[in-house]
Amino acid sequence: MYKTRNLPNTRIDVADALRGIAVAGIILYHSVEHFDIFTQEPIVHTLPCDRMVADVLAWLVSGKMYGIFAMLFGLSFFIMNDNRQQKGHSFAGRFAWRMCLLFMFGIVNVAFYDGDILMLYACYGLLLIPVSYLPSKWVWCIIALLAIQPVELFCWLTGTGIDHTRLFEIYNRTIALHEHGTFWENAVNNVRYGFELNLRFNVFSGRLTQLLCLFILGMQLGRQRLFYNEGRNLQIWHYLLVSSGIVVIALSFVDFGASESWLKPVYNLIILLMIVSATVSAWYAFEGVRCVLRHLCIFGRMSLTNYLLQSVIGSFIFCGYGLACYRLLGITYAVMAGCGMVIVQYLFARYWFRNHPRGPLEGLWRELTWI
Repeated sequence: MYKTRNLPNTRIDVADALRGIAVAGIILYHSVEHFDIFTQEPIVHTLPCDRMVADVLAWLVSGKMYGIFAMLFGLSFFIMNDNRQQKGHSFAGRFAWRMCLLFMFGIVNVAFYDGDILMLYACYGLLLIPVSYLPSKWVWCIIALLAIQPVELFCWLTGTGIDHTRLFEIYNRTIALHEHGTFWENAVNNVRYGFELNLRFNVFSGRLTQLLCLFILGMQLGRQRLFYNEGRNLQIWHYLLVSSGIVVIALSFVDFGASESWLKPVYNLIILLMIVSATVSAWYAFEGVRCVLRHLCIFGRMSLTNYLLQSVIGSFIFCGYGLACYRLLGITYAVMAGCGMVIVQYLFARYWFRNHPRGPLEGLWRELTWI
């Protein structure tokens, strides 16, 4: 059984920066997707570079930002759990209650945006409780098993297919409401089908086991204190950056063919590790990088609030019951709108932190956790 090493868990600024990168990236890619509105209607304002912008952001952001968010979720769990263990208390029951609260936040969020991740993260989070008692060698084994995409690998090797008909049925109904339904029609549909929709999409996209892998990996990186500039940690991040970069370059020239459903999530995972290792390495190596990324620390410290805000703002901008920009803005203009959302939310975060130690929902979540 794992036991605390009784080492201080000071605030990790680079983790806040990574959260800021993850949430900003999520906002930008949601804008590319017009907040899940894949319309068949002609779009009014387009640019020749739209396809290139979509491809670049898909390679760099799609599937990676959610993963970074999940990994840092596991890191936060470790810090809270370890702090409680150092005081001789169990955190299991309190964390389970914390996940119930997160699920409730997710219900509010999904009413605005059908692609909510909070409800699924709350369910995944509960699995961290039993894993946290295991010794590190067994945790690394679980991470390795999940990282190879066991479900997709089994399907590829055996020729087994997963029926995604139900997923597309829900998507088609939901997109039609986004385009032409009222806010209340959208909210009711999203609350009714949002959790099922996202669970089925996780199976379809290969995220079912990968997100759990990243939750546990974040916890394990916390155990190893790799986000602190201690010992040989920086060398480890440099090695991970170089090795993941080489693998990414190599796989970029490979035609996945029939194995795409298995290899593409693995490829995305390696890109994610490259982004994280590059950020951590640059943070500790260059003062100039830290100065720039500290702005994203402010954004990341309010990650829950910013995630819910982007759902409210983005759905109003793109859905038919709001400004209906799904049929007005091409991909490049949509990304510009996403950048505007990031800037507005960043300015709000700066204003808020002048007088408060935590974001509004972060503070509420903390108070209710320890009620």
